[in-house]
Amino acid sequence: MLELLRDLFSYHFIVRALLVGTLVALCAALLGVSLVLKRYSMIGDGLSHVGFGALSIAMALHLAPLQVSIPVVVLAAFLLLRLNERSQLKADAAIALVSSSSLAAGVIVTSLTAGMNTDVNSYMFGSILAMSDGDVLLSVALSLAVLSLFILFYHKIFAVTFDEEFAAATGIRVRLYNLLLALLTAVTIVVGMRLMGAMLISSLVIFPALSSMRVFRSFRSVILSSALLAAAAFFIGIALSFAFSIPAGASVVAVHALLFACFFAAGWLRARLD
Repeated sequence: MLELLRDLFSYHFIVRALLVGTLVALCAALLGVSLVLKRYSMIGDGLSHVGFGALSIAMALHLAPLQVSIPVVVLAAFLLLRLNERSQLKADAAIALVSSSSLAAGVIVTSLTAGMNTDVNSYMFGSILAMSDGDVLLSVALSLAVLSLFILFYHKIFAVTFDEEFAAATGIRVRLYNLLLALLTAVTIVVGMRLMGAMLISSLVIFPALSSMRVFRSFRSVILSSALLAAAAFFIGIALSFAFSIPAGASVVAVHALLFACFFAAGWLRARLD
């Protein structure tokens, strides 16, 4: 075990992936609690597909992928929120509409662009080799900004999550904090896509919250448990990926699925004993 850890930390690209991935996992887990409670958890899946389309177009135009995809995905998040508030479309239908269109656009651009040296699998399923040093610095800065804003507006996000009408009655600007939640989610999804891929990044949003809710009841305890689960699952997933030469994103998701099964069993046992 010690030898595995020593070998793991001897590779610069793995240390880099652990740093960025842990920060992204924490961001996704914290935001995921509110998104799951608001029944908006699939926004992560939708925005990741938008991100894939934006990344494909950026690569085709020889532009910096992160710098292009972040504003595009942020706009998509605001659009989804607007569609849910103002139109006949429900959240799940709006997400399906935007995500499938964006994914199709990304696949078409990737297949038609001549001389485009892009490994589509690395964007679809993630790659710990995909991030440059510049991407790492930008990702760390954005992740720390997301964590800071979440902590700063924790009480407002808590109020908006559970009862928007009561929050509005107390003077909280509900629409503003919903926009903030969408913005933070969009940034987290784009940053995490390079490691987890468009098809797997939403698991970082959903699994920690669902697992924690099987055992804990208060918002704060679910938040803390989700953060710990996210960090632990990402580290274990990367270690397993290194040890058995399996894709990092899939390995992290498999660990999350196993943890969910354990927490589900613990919650069931607790209910039986009560």
